[in-house]
Amino acid sequence: MKAPYVSTRRALSRRYFLRGLGTAMALPALEAMRPVFGAQAVFSPVRRFVAMNASLGFHAPVLFPETPGRDFALTPYLERIKDHRADFTLFSGLSHPNQSGNNGHASELTWLTSAQRPGLAGFKNSVSIDQLMAKHLRGKTRVSHLALTTTHNSLSWTESGVQIPAERSPSKVFKKLFIDGTEKEVAKELAELKRGHSILDTVMDDARKMDRTLGHRDKEKLEQYFSSVRDLEKSFEQSEEWATKPKPKVDDESPRDVEDGNDILAKQRQMYHLIALALQTDSTRVATFGLGALNSAPSNIKGVSQDWHNLSHHGKDDAKINELKLIEEAEFTIFNEFLTRLKETPEESGTLLDATAVLFGSNLGNASSHDWRNLPIIVAGGGYRHGSYVAHDPKDNTPLANLFVPLARRMGMEIERFGSSTQTSVRGLEKA
Repeated sequence: MKAPYVSTRRALSRRYFLRGLGTAMALPALEAMRPVFGAQAVFSPVRRFVAMNASLGFHAPVLFPETPGRDFALTPYLERIKDHRADFTLFSGLSHPNQSGNNGHASELTWLTSAQRPGLAGFKNSVSIDQLMAKHLRGKTRVSHLALTTTHNSLSWTESGVQIPAERSPSKVFKKLFIDGTEKEVAKELAELKRGHSILDTVMDDARKMDRTLGHRDKEKLEQYFSSVRDLEKSFEQSEEWATKPKPKVDDESPRDVEDGNDILAKQRQMYHLIALALQTDSTRVATFGLGALNSAPSNIKGVSQDWHNLSHHGKDDAKINELKLIEEAEFTIFNEFLTRLKETPEESGTLLDATAVLFGSNLGNASSHDWRNLPIIVAGGGYRHGSYVAHDPKDNTPLANLFVPLARRMGMEIERFGSSTQTSVRGLEKA
């Protein structure tokens, strides 16, 4: 019997760069980058996660089919993403419990956290699921996460319940990801990181001296503080490592920020494009995107003349609903473009869409009545078995956080619970 073939080649680094003429270009994923063990290469696919939230919801009668299952009839909104019918699953009957506060709009704060009673006195948010993923993957990419928005709201929250500012400028995002700093700028960045190290060292010394005089409960709190500082130290070290590495080169030119504040769709299109570029170049594997909303009429949508926020509170007025549908259909059209871009980008084990779990939906099930129940939720890509409309109980909703647990586990995290979750799985989300 023949001895098994064992390759003696060395696997190329995923961060191997081609250099020439003063430039450096990151290679795509190649067969030669697989680590080799015996007759077969052991390859762990790169997994990504993106979450997009529409804070004014989607008009449910134009989104949800009458009948669940795989043979659901396309509704006007789903018609806009019909090219990807086999690439997404639509859910209804999901929500976070106890989201009353500030007329329901405050539920946007907790869409990725599931913290309860947002907007009420004494409310303190918790960590968002994307930030747990980013922490788990820290150091594997130049940017641990992208928090983006077209207006002002961020979906991402730290472990201390502090909102992470979201970037609104596409040109700044592009520079951060794809434009190398000058030698002077890199030196300044390294100096600032070293200064951060020095400050942490001093703070830790003072904290250790204090530790000797504290009681048991205070020592526990201080240990939590130490843990946070150690995380910061690791972050500094990884930032220093990436600061001296060239950024990936892309064919795109830096985008110009949209000057028209009401052209929300142009802003969405730009941000979607940047997210796809960031995933494709493995600059990050986690991103959140607040699609935005306006207290004015969006521009460049023929037939829309009224304030978008006012249209979302239509009170079943047909004229308002007709204008609202034009806005939301346009949003689904741009979302379809994003899915197409991911699906047309080849990856090691399929496409970029196969490698990316895309969460698309809203924190409001009925914006007109500020209802945070029965949320419109779509999961696309990610290697799941799609093509169905899955209707959970409209009165006794399934916790939305039940969906977050398998999404986190898919990213390699070993968790049993998140926020208000009650199970480690949710009906309708199945591996392909």
